Amino acid sequence: MATSLFLHASHNRLGARFGEAEGHHVPFHYGDPAAEHEAVRERVGLVDRSYRGKVEATGRDRVSFLQGMLSNDVKGLTPGQGCPATFLDAHGKIVSLLLAHALPDRLVLEMDRALVAPTLAALDRFLISERVEFEDVSAREGIVTLAGPAARKTVEKVLEQAIPDLSVYHHATVVWDGLDLRVVRGEETGEEGYDLWGSPDGLQRLWERAIASGARPVGRDAWNILRVEAGVVWHGVDVDASTLIMEAPLEQAFSLTKGCYIGQEVIARVTYRGHVNRKIVGLVFPDARIPASGAGVVVGGKEVGRITSAIVSPASTRSPTSTRFTSLCA
Repeated sequence: MATSLFLHASHNRLGARFGEAEGHHVPFHYGDPAAEHEAVRERVGLVDRSYRGKVEATGRDRVSFLQGMLSNDVKGLTPGQGCPATFLDAHGKIVSLLLAHALPDRLVLEMDRALVAPTLAALDRFLISERVEFEDVSAREGIVTLAGPAARKTVEKVLEQAIPDLSVYHHATVVWDGLDLRVVRGEETGEEGYDLWGSPDGLQRLWERAIASGARPVGRDAWNILRVEAGVVWHGVDVDASTLIMEAPLEQAFSLTKGCYIGQEVIARVTYRGHVNRKIVGLVFPDARIPASGAGVVVGGKEVGRITSAIVSPASTRSPTSTRFTSLCA
């Protein structure tokens, strides 16, 4: 099992408790997941996401090729823009979830690390004469994320400069301490967030400065709670290769107007002529009867779905008027 790439020693010094995620040894928490959750909801949290997978697409046909492969309109992206997308099979089922980032000379596809190899293999099967090359660059750069109401203020304090106003998924390159950093606007927790992409050496310095600037380290346990509260699905947990894209809350990840792509016929047919028989939704329970992940959802004696993710929100213990036991249900 690999470590969490570049910052493993720093996590150890902070007393992190580790676990396996996406084939990597990553911090699950730093002793108090509830306080980590509170930091993101009320101030600013800092999470190491260096284990994220990154694939570069280069070559003159990169945009036209991926336009026919991915579910969203990457042809419409200009440098500095990005969008969520999926790579589907011919039946409209989700092979991978990803974010596409447009740069002047390449497209960068960000996804779960475990999805890199199968996604590359699937794309390669469709390459015939197109001039496009793919490279797994996951180990070239790391990502640290600051999220919370004070995220932008903290990022600007860390970088000692103002950052541009960015729409969600869009990015900008800034120079900090002699290094080029990419700042990507995100919202996976439901709070304002910024992903800082940098080299291994630069990432270490960013991490230390962020902590010195008041950001609290956040592990995967709290991050999971935050994204479930925000209704964000994870591949391999809530969706997988058996899930139709229309069954998931991924409306921003596909286009109905850009033309043909793999799985497009299924999306069009469901949109204009039919419906799906199930849908991933969020459930909020008023008491402590939280079901386990994988539990069946039964209505009238018939199982109509299953619980994919189940969490107890720490917000329920901070406020007597806010009891939240939340699940994603397919």
